[in-house]
Amino acid sequence: MSDIMGLIYTGEMDTRLRELTAVRAIAAVPILSRYRLIDFPLSCMTNSGIRNIGVIMQRNYRSLLDHLGSGKEWDLHGKRSGLTILPPFLTKDSVGVYEGLLDALHSNLPFLRSSKEKYIVLTNSFMLYNADFEDMVEEHEKSGADITLMYTKDKNVHRSGQGKYCEVQPDGQVTQIEVDPMISRFDNTMLEVFCLRRELLISLIDLSTSRGHYHFTRQMLQTGVNDKSMKVHGYECKSRVWAIDSVEAYYQCSMDLLNPVNRQTIFPKGKPILTKLRDEMPTRYMPGAHVSNSLIADGCIIEGTVENCILFRSVRVGKGASIRNSIVMQDGRIGAMAEVNHTIMDKQSAVLESTRLIGAANYPVLVSKNRTV
Repeated sequence: MSDIMGLIYTGEMDTRLRELTAVRAIAAVPILSRYRLIDFPLSCMTNSGIRNIGVIMQRNYRSLLDHLGSGKEWDLHGKRSGLTILPPFLTKDSVGVYEGLLDALHSNLPFLRSSKEKYIVLTNSFMLYNADFEDMVEEHEKSGADITLMYTKDKNVHRSGQGKYCEVQPDGQVTQIEVDPMISRFDNTMLEVFCLRRELLISLIDLSTSRGHYHFTRQMLQTGVNDKSMKVHGYECKSRVWAIDSVEAYYQCSMDLLNPVNRQTIFPKGKPILTKLRDEMPTRYMPGAHVSNSLIADGCIIEGTVENCILFRSVRVGKGASIRNSIVMQDGRIGAMAEVNHTIMDKQSAVLESTRLIGAANYPVLVSKNRTV
């Protein structure tokens, strides 16, 4: 895998995540008590032996920069290669706001040209999975395809009116691609993970942008499949997949991963998900505390009842408080005798004493960052 480089695009549209992405990129959204969404594609790359990785940023990337740092948690801080941050910049050809993935790649051609690896693995940052990119690259080489794309048969990532879907023949050849259909004709959902030769990608970027194209799948890939000018191969992701593309999807993914069976598909043995470390005191369970089926990070103080919840670092649950089926991010506060159910609380938010905050499983209450209820 020393001849493979990685590239993660973090500029996806984030309007359906509402307040969760008001001050951060999708890639920086906290999940599962201690992780960020970018930890998953980044860890998949490092677990597959990829050591030259670029992260393309677009907007609200301060917290993402803070999280990634020098890349030492992923062993990407060596003298050679390692982690490269690619923030947007203004040139005569770019206004600093990318129209799509293809436009972002065009703006970062200097990074692609300066790299030496033969192949590139290109991913987005809002899909949650654990995949073996080494196996994907090997299959790409054997198939002789121009591009290999990753797909899943998991029905949970199907969306009405959005998403990318493909028809894959028994030999693995992709023959049709649909983008944002109201009702998809195909069972295969594309994960927006691609493998191809670096030099071919540079050539395709130059050709496509000269034609006024900005979108990788909708304009470049779909056109190449339809007119048969490009051989595209499909690689199935065997892991369970979650698409974090709305508040409801984020909540459902978090609740699904309270199930140990589901967590095992995301955290298999030998393929750890790495993240930024923080030194915190162990969580304290005070007299009268009751906790069941929950993920609890370090530094919490719990005096009440916590059931089917995910608590991030340094959360405080007051005496007599009851919190169920909810997500409370870092430094959250639940006042004494408060009742919280089916709720997402962003960082540094608080619920006052004796307050009731009740949502629904299909429409959870969302408390934005630094807000007190």
